[in-house]
Amino acid sequence: MRLVAVLVFLLFTFQLFAQEKFTVSGTIKDAQNGEDLIGVTIFVKELPGTGAVTNVYGFYSLTLPKGEYTLQYSYVGYQTIEFKATLNQNIKNNIELSSGSTELDVVEISAEKEDENIRSTEMSVTKIDIKEIESIPVLFGERDVLKTIQLLPGVKSAGEGNAGFFVRGGSADQNLILLDEAPVYNASHLLGFFSVFNSDAIKDLKLYKGGIPAEYGGRLSSVMDIKMKEGNSKKLSAAGGVGLISSKLTIEAPIIKDKSSFIISGRRTYADLFLKLSNNEDQKNTQLYFYDLNLKANYQFSEKDRLFLSGYFGRDNFSFADRFSFTWGNTTATVRWNHLFNDKIFSNTSFIYSNYNYKIDISAAGFTINSKIRDFNFKQDFDFYWNEKNKLKFGANVIHHTFDPGEISSTGEALGDTKIENRYSVESALYLSNEQKFNDKWSATYGLRYSNFTQIGPGEIYTYDEKGDVVDSTKYTENNPIQSYHGIEPRLGVNYILNESTSIKASYNRMYQYLHLLSNSSGNNPTDTWLPSSNNIKPEIADQVALGFFKNFKNNHFEFSVETYYKALQNTIDYRTGAEITLNPTVEGEILTGIGRAYGLEFYLKKRKGNFTGWISYTIARTEVKFDFINKGSWYPAKQDRTHDLSVVAMYSLTERLKLSSTFVFYTGNAVTFPTGKYVIDGQIINLYSSRNGSRMPNYHRLDVGLTLDGKNYKLVTNPDTGEKEKVDRKFQSSWNFSIYNLYARENAYSFTFRPKEEDPVQTEIVQLSLFKIIPSISYNFKF
Repeated sequence: MRLVAVLVFLLFTFQLFAQEKFTVSGTIKDAQNGEDLIGVTIFVKELPGTGAVTNVYGFYSLTLPKGEYTLQYSYVGYQTIEFKATLNQNIKNNIELSSGSTELDVVEISAEKEDENIRSTEMSVTKIDIKEIESIPVLFGERDVLKTIQLLPGVKSAGEGNAGFFVRGGSADQNLILLDEAPVYNASHLLGFFSVFNSDAIKDLKLYKGGIPAEYGGRLSSVMDIKMKEGNSKKLSAAGGVGLISSKLTIEAPIIKDKSSFIISGRRTYADLFLKLSNNEDQKNTQLYFYDLNLKANYQFSEKDRLFLSGYFGRDNFSFADRFSFTWGNTTATVRWNHLFNDKIFSNTSFIYSNYNYKIDISAAGFTINSKIRDFNFKQDFDFYWNEKNKLKFGANVIHHTFDPGEISSTGEALGDTKIENRYSVESALYLSNEQKFNDKWSATYGLRYSNFTQIGPGEIYTYDEKGDVVDSTKYTENNPIQSYHGIEPRLGVNYILNESTSIKASYNRMYQYLHLLSNSSGNNPTDTWLPSSNNIKPEIADQVALGFFKNFKNNHFEFSVETYYKALQNTIDYRTGAEITLNPTVEGEILTGIGRAYGLEFYLKKRKGNFTGWISYTIARTEVKFDFINKGSWYPAKQDRTHDLSVVAMYSLTERLKLSSTFVFYTGNAVTFPTGKYVIDGQIINLYSSRNGSRMPNYHRLDVGLTLDGKNYKLVTNPDTGEKEKVDRKFQSSWNFSIYNLYARENAYSFTFRPKEEDPVQTEIVQLSLFKIIPSISYNFKF
């Protein structure tokens, strides 16, 4: 903190000796619903290349020399407006932008080029347009931001029936997923067929694959930052949908108009309700559903203070008759306070709670299994708009982790109770970064993050030898430090603009990851267990460099990019052969650490405008790891290694009401370990396996198609002043969505089972399990 204080003092000192300058600042909102607009660009016409961008709360600040200026406020999908500013004093200018179909009472409306991908220092960053995904065909017709993100370069699906994803060769646990700043430890519903994110409640989603800003840390591969809507502060509105297996409803309204609002959004599947029609009693008493609820409210106390309360609660429930049940889910809560110290310093203070847990109840056997991970998090962030060339960010956060690896509770005397000790830790960080524009060509974002992690008591801590056997143990009391790690994490992103439509970018970041996921699968399963770094498990470290070329064509109608990256991994984890990682009190002895490397080339071509839109993304990449005690110390493919990954998304508007869409995906099968032979001992067949991950699942490919039919969502009225017909939105709007998942019924392999043939047990047969052939779906959506 001493370094931060010195830097801020120097910045203020330099400011005193600068020429006379003044600041124009404010917030920018959607004129229709009052939502803060993230990423609105403010240009100064008299100073080409000078401007600002609103932060995640819609705030902007721009300091300029004394004089007269014309400011342009531009945002994709909204009308660009101009504001004449005479800067002889600080000015507060709050703006409300309207969509392109609505007239504005402003000085001038212009068409600003959408070239932020060229001018920004950000690279390896993907932002999802929630409106854009409405037409993309998906499984069961349920819009899913996680499934959509997997159609972009460098992001790979963990497989069919899995909500996990891999980013640039990282494993599924190396992605930090934040919902209103709260970590989400398991982002899947129904064993991975759906994600936990209700698209109707989401305002903004940004995925960082590289060049990760200094304010983020704790994972190696990516950060997915998701912001919920604040709620309509203008009027009561509602939206919902009814599908084949699920329904949803969202209600938002002002508490005090233009000052306070709320949103409530809920979903539930009901496929299990059809089981009630069965004649079989066991099926009638079987449940299989999920539900989730998003809540958020905010209150503007003054122009300088605003409070946000947000929360998420989701649960999956699977039970078979009265003999077995399995439930899991996430709970998050965030309290945030925005404070504006002056026109240049914006503060956000957050208190965050996150909990993930699962429970297995095997009533027939008389026992239950529980496990959880829980966080309490304090986070303080500052934005300092020093001048028109520099924007600083700095802050700190502290997280207290509680790990409950598992507990078996028995109602009978035979089994007894088994409890694996809880583990506790404290994770903290300080960061400082600056976004600087050197001139019209060069700009950069650079910073440092210092992170610290300490495992604390109480608990009995084991020490293991090279074979994984316990050789010693030590008991620690509450809050007694056990093991600490720390490190400096540099971050750098550089942009050089070749011309108005072309730029070259480069980035570097180092990341530390102190939490580790124990999993037998390549994706995320509800029963996966998190463990902290300890005296036996070192933190994982990743260093990534990336270089990119960015080009827009035909007045920004087309966007093209190609990026290459190399990532070096330290202390990556795998397991000993035959390791038991479930409910094992000495599981740390089963873990091996090694090194890894991931490298690849990503291509992306997108058509933004016109009746025909969409994109093509292709990634060619490799991910390899190396451990002393696996594969004789040689490099071998990681489970998530995929050579080729191709996605094609196409959307075509036949008319104003009718839209066609399709997606095609192809990717190389995951690396797996299959039997290559067998031998018999005492009459039992023992499989002989290949080298670790020496085989491949078959290649995966699938074509989905969809059709969206909008209702008559507007009406023509006569303007009394001009006498011309104008379109006016109807209060109630609706649409039908029809889609077919896996149109040509490809039987993609989900798993393989190796078993003796019934007619000849000496021979082995391979049985392929495929989840879906062809699935049609229909859904009805509405809003008013």
